[in-house]
Amino acid sequence: MTYVIGKPCVDVMDRACVDECPVDCIYEGARALYIHPDECVDCGACEPVCPVEAIYYEDDLPTDLVPYQADNAAFFTETLPGRDVPLGSPGGAAKLGPVAADAPLVASLPPRDQP
Repeated sequence: MTYVIGKPCVDVMDRACVDECPVDCIYEGARALYIHPDECVDCGACEPVCPVEAIYYEDDLPTDLVPYQADNAAFFTETLPGRDVPLGSPGGAAKLGPVAADAPLVASLPPRDQP
């Protein structure tokens, strides 16, 4: 089991969750943040600090956010535009840094209007 970041994070990426994560498993894509499903220890520290309520335990995902579970996993397992090989499990977001790509569902969304 793992936590999943959904649509409310797209084009927002507040990063409070990144600062709170004790195992450094929240990775930064071009437009969204992604929780590595194998590196997450299910502590839940990220969920309450998310100002846009984008993080859910996978069993508690609202119906409209269920597709984001597979999309979060795809960020690590699929070859994406700008990446020749899947990201895999790099063992820490801080040492990797931002990735200039997004999972297919996030990449397909129109840009969010910023206030």
